[in-house]
Amino acid sequence: MSAGPDQQVDVSRFVSFTRAQWARLREATPLPLSEAQLRGLVGVNERVSLDEVADIYLPLSRLLNLYVQATQALHHASVTFLGSGAPRVPFVIGLAGSVAVGKSTTSRILQALLARWPSHPRVDLVTTDGFLWPRHVLEARGLMERKGFPESYDVCRLLRFMADLKSGAPEVSAPVYSHLTYDIVEGELQVVRQPDIVIVEGLNVLQTGTGAMFVSDFFDFSIYVDGNDADVEQWYIERFLTLRATVFRNPSSYFHRYADLTADEAADTARAIWRSINLVNLRENVLPTRERAHLILEKGRDHAVRTVRLRKS
Repeated sequence: MSAGPDQQVDVSRFVSFTRAQWARLREATPLPLSEAQLRGLVGVNERVSLDEVADIYLPLSRLLNLYVQATQALHHASVTFLGSGAPRVPFVIGLAGSVAVGKSTTSRILQALLARWPSHPRVDLVTTDGFLWPRHVLEARGLMERKGFPESYDVCRLLRFMADLKSGAPEVSAPVYSHLTYDIVEGELQVVRQPDIVIVEGLNVLQTGTGAMFVSDFFDFSIYVDGNDADVEQWYIERFLTLRATVFRNPSSYFHRYADLTADEAADTARAIWRSINLVNLRENVLPTRERAHLILEKGRDHAVRTVRLRKS
């Protein structure tokens, strides 16, 4: 039976919560972070208060804790059925969203909160920046203006990392990326040794394609950090201006050439970069993956999460 023309059918796969509604789902979960600890987790030009942590991130950490416990119980049931030991396999959380939307801050806050639950104290954070092709490869392939687009990543290496991680390998290594030099750090690796939880953060971690396997196939839960395009553009420009007065002044910085720009010149440069590269990537590759997430954090102009959307199944 189909709906008539005057009937409206709610086909959304998500349940939406206002901040106040979501905050009530925290129940009795204690706030384990101090103001000083929170400051160490927040990125450049971002504003996150302890109240927002209590209202948004504590309920989310409670939800994730329930997921982790259920997954651990299922793993134990499989071990019991097989009658033999099985490797320790981490619970993997994927976290996606635009450049400058606050993915890294969200990831660090979740890492800090989840590590304080007694059943999973070891939480690692891996960013997919480390799986970008080295700068010399991008330059040789003419991809420097496409950095962050799907083709700028060593996807095969990233998929091997994810497969080894979920197979319970004793040690799995990820390349390390430097935002200062805008390149992979040669010879440096992040070693992951069977933690309880791994958060994998990156622009395109929810991306699908023509291959038989995707990074998101290895996720137990996924989060998308969302914001209005115009707001994210403004956040990008504000961050660029702050970096121009700080990090860009380091002669080792790839962006040192922008350090002496006037404020207006820097804002114009940031806007041009945003609109020619990051906005294109957002609209073509990142935003279309939003509905694949289990949970969406929707931010307002002030960078604070206003709405939480949770997938029904």
